[in-house]
Amino acid sequence: MTNVTKPHIILFLLMLLYPAEGFGTPEFAHQAVKSCDYCHVDPAGGGQLTSEGESFKDDLRIKGQYRVLSPFQHVLRFIIGYLHTLTAIMWFGTILYVHIVLKPAYAARGLPKSELRLGWASIIIMAVTGTFLSVSRVPNWNMLIHTRFGILLIIKIGFFLVMVSTAVFVTFVIGPMVRRKKQYDIPLPVQDFTAEQLSQCDGYEGRPAYVAYQGTIYDVSGSRLWKGGSHFKKHGAGFDMTDVLKTAPHKEDKILGMPVVGELLEEVRQKKPPQMRLFYFFAYMNLFLIFSIVFIISLWRWW
Repeated sequence: MTNVTKPHIILFLLMLLYPAEGFGTPEFAHQAVKSCDYCHVDPAGGGQLTSEGESFKDDLRIKGQYRVLSPFQHVLRFIIGYLHTLTAIMWFGTILYVHIVLKPAYAARGLPKSELRLGWASIIIMAVTGTFLSVSRVPNWNMLIHTRFGILLIIKIGFFLVMVSTAVFVTFVIGPMVRRKKQYDIPLPVQDFTAEQLSQCDGYEGRPAYVAYQGTIYDVSGSRLWKGGSHFKKHGAGFDMTDVLKTAPHKEDKILGMPVVGELLEEVRQKKPPQMRLFYFFAYMNLFLIFSIVFIISLWRWW
């Protein structure tokens, strides 16, 4: 479905925010008390060094404040950095997509197994590649603790660990709790459904696959495009698709051509169970952490 267009736009914007690799940190400039063109041929900084810049770099190397890399290590760091950036974009983009396009309620029953596997693969790759990149950039603990770059790196790692811990809790604690609580107890046939009742008609384990659109509930069980209650492994049955359909490549006739089951009832707002409140809390907390990490990256690059 073309709903991947919006995530790609989000991911592209995140890619633009990600800083280019460089060792000419503001700390070095403060130490030299010079402008960029003192050490760099390009007045804007970066690239080829002047003789003064080479001398200053050698001095930093001797003091242990600059890690010298061989040509092979430079290539390896580039490959690792590319992989790290790519997985970060995938992970962050997915979270932003869920919040901006699908809304957290769409994932309240838990993400599909394929998305969970992708998410955890991204987390593991980010952790491994991030460790290698940090080692290549930070030569000693003193730089990590006493420089602006090192302090921001510690904060960024802390945010990442908090996000990982919430992912562990949601995957292995909240997810099983939600699945255990979910029971299919609707006496069929039912003409009208509440949103809670609709969520149980997800097409799994022999259950019918129903979706709502503009207040009407449709049976998509017989559609080959909704096999197993999943539409191209992107959308699940049991939800109101009114907002989601706006991002689809096809028009509403694909839904309107399905058998009508009944109407979607308005239900009295009830207090969510503890596990769902925790899910929403972690979901919005991770959204805040993503913006915080992007803010830190912006500080590295432009402040």
